[in-house]
Amino acid sequence: MLILLAFIIVFHIISAALLFISTIDNAWWVGDNFSTDVWRVCITNTSTCMAITDEFNEYQSIQAVQAAMILSTIFCCVAFLVFILQLFRLKQGERFVLTSVIQLLSCLCVMIAASIYTDRHEELHQSHGYVMEVSKGQYGYSFVLAWIAFAFTLISGVMYLVLRKRK
Repeated sequence: MLILLAFIIVFHIISAALLFISTIDNAWWVGDNFSTDVWRVCITNTSTCMAITDEFNEYQSIQAVQAAMILSTIFCCVAFLVFILQLFRLKQGERFVLTSVIQLLSCLCVMIAASIYTDRHEELHQSHGYVMEVSKGQYGYSFVLAWIAFAFTLISGVMYLVLRKRK
């Protein structure tokens, strides 16, 4: 049981780390001389960055991705705290349902964010607000990490739903 508990805790911490990295790091869309995420656009040759503001087309879509990724990260951290509290407060044989629900909300939020970015990426990178041509890029590792975090949070949420407290 102790090994299973350690595995679940490590799995949850990895999920949270993936969410933090994919939310913060500047690599959702990359090219030869630029990288962009949901917060800013950086030119790698000159190391200059420009914040994404309302002068960009599809700024509302970017804001939706930002909000969903932040919510996902917050839900994942709250789920971990609730799990630790439930670990000491639940009676033997009860399930970690509240932790599971919060973790599945995190899963839903990251799925929404990555889906919006996937659907709107062409319009997002056609904006006249960019200094350089960013439409000729490709998905970066932060975008891939967001989808991996979706899978991890989904698996983690299901694990909490199935898990019962034992001695």
